[in-house]
Amino acid sequence: MRQLFLILSLVFVSSISLAQQSKTLNAVVVKLNSVKDYTVNARVVAAVPMIKIKEVNAVLYFKQKDKFKIDAKGIAVLPKQGFIELNKFLTNTSKYMAIESTGKVIGGVSTLMVTVIPTDESTDIILAKLWIDSKKSLILASQLTTKSSGVMTTNYTYTDQAQFGLPSTIVFEIDVKRFKMPKSVAANIHQTDKQDDSKKDKQGKITVYLTGYKVNKGISDNIFK
Repeated sequence: MRQLFLILSLVFVSSISLAQQSKTLNAVVVKLNSVKDYTVNARVVAAVPMIKIKEVNAVLYFKQKDKFKIDAKGIAVLPKQGFIELNKFLTNTSKYMAIESTGKVIGGVSTLMVTVIPTDESTDIILAKLWIDSKKSLILASQLTTKSSGVMTTNYTYTDQAQFGLPSTIVFEIDVKRFKMPKSVAANIHQTDKQDDSKKDKQGKITVYLTGYKVNKGISDNIFK
């Protein structure tokens, strides 16, 4: 009888925990869903070991649910997972399970860590860890393990568009050997690796500065054609 009571108590506590955790992530999803479209100016600075990539200015276009376009003069090295794939994945709440635990302090903010496990095997994301400012419903950092690009860690900062969950700065840390680079950059990496295999640093960093957001102003579908 006592064992049965303990089991029922654990089930009850687990149910409360799941309800609380869904509120944390659902509040983030509500913000993401409030963005029907946006355009924003982006300055992309890529630091990849042994490869020189010029700083690029671009304009990014997004429209619900999954339309995304980069308009740039030059090669814009941007992880698609960080801009659209994660958001698209999170907004489909029936496709994953989430487990909440105590997170770390980021920029003086105590976060909650939500571990997201896909239930759909077709997704590129294998596992996602999110560090969330629960008071503002903002993702401050994420770590994605993907089939296509390995592990990618991302840090976000917010300014004037925090009410929409849209960051002002994004810093990606990527596994250069797994990350899908544009063909010309990938060719340079392959050639450089042949010349110097002694270099062990295979981590790259891509910083994106975002300014001049225009949110929910309406974007024609022709932009994406």
